[in-house]
Amino acid sequence: MTARDTERDRGRVRIPADFERPDKLLAGLTARQLAILAVAAVALWGGYAATRHLVPAAVYGALAIPVGAVAAMLALGRFEGVPADRWVSAAWRHHRAPHRLVPAPDGVPPAPAFLATSPGPMPDMLRLPVAGVGGDGIVDLGPDGLAVICRASAVTFSLRTPTEQEALVAGFARWLNGLDQPAQILVRAEPVDLTPSIDALLDAAPALPHPALETAARRHAAFLAELAARRDLLRREVLVVLRQPPSSNSTGVDGPARLGRRAAEAASALGAAGVTLVTLDGPAAATYLAHALDPAGDLRPAGLDGTALYGTDEPVTFARRKGAVQ
Repeated sequence: MTARDTERDRGRVRIPADFERPDKLLAGLTARQLAILAVAAVALWGGYAATRHLVPAAVYGALAIPVGAVAAMLALGRFEGVPADRWVSAAWRHHRAPHRLVPAPDGVPPAPAFLATSPGPMPDMLRLPVAGVGGDGIVDLGPDGLAVICRASAVTFSLRTPTEQEALVAGFARWLNGLDQPAQILVRAEPVDLTPSIDALLDAAPALPHPALETAARRHAAFLAELAARRDLLRREVLVVLRQPPSSNSTGVDGPARLGRRAAEAASALGAAGVTLVTLDGPAAATYLAHALDPAGDLRPAGLDGTALYGTDEPVTFARRKGAVQ
């Protein structure tokens, strides 16, 4: 390792990528895997002890092999990075859960009695994690408390000197060490539509004071159009979500005030790390929540004015965006 590498790595701490991996207790197996295999082994041994005088050992072994194989698959297998037992459990819950959900805060009424035939499975109540958004940007999570969404600016870390990098990391670490309530850092990417920028350039080009400027504006608009046609453009945004869990001292009027103070403290602490933090107001927070519910962006819940996501007596409607697929 050269002196330059040593200087660059100074102050850095390496964190293993598998620090969340469960502990292995015996023979490289975790407690969950051992429990699955132990239950299967006890069940197979109990079945053999109960039927050994009635069923030949070879026949019982042939019947027990598929059961053991299924237990081994559940304990040792993985599907798309998820342990097999959790994957099967999630698939079973999804299969048993209702697939038709409707906004009914007071519950889904039963089918009318005058129907001659059965209407089939009834829909279930749609339970959104967000109950409403206040005009000040406070997100009401219902029984889970309150939250506030902040937009954070990015920092060009690689272009800083080692001393500046250490100062930025120290400022960020001070904010993390000072957290006493849940916080989330969300990095999201969304498609960028260059059509407004292209139209603005073309509209402003004839009014420019020099023909060379008009030519440059039109060429830049053509370049943007070619760039948008050649590749999918994405814009990256960083959001910081501060949440206030429900408790005896964080409900009512005190909860929003606490979140406001936490957002101000986070903006001051992250400012030392070169990050600008801006708290979103009600309409902006509602728009971000709508994008989270509909990542494609073709549909947008109508009426997200910062007061509530849906009314108690009004159906949830969607407004088509211009150019959306019908």
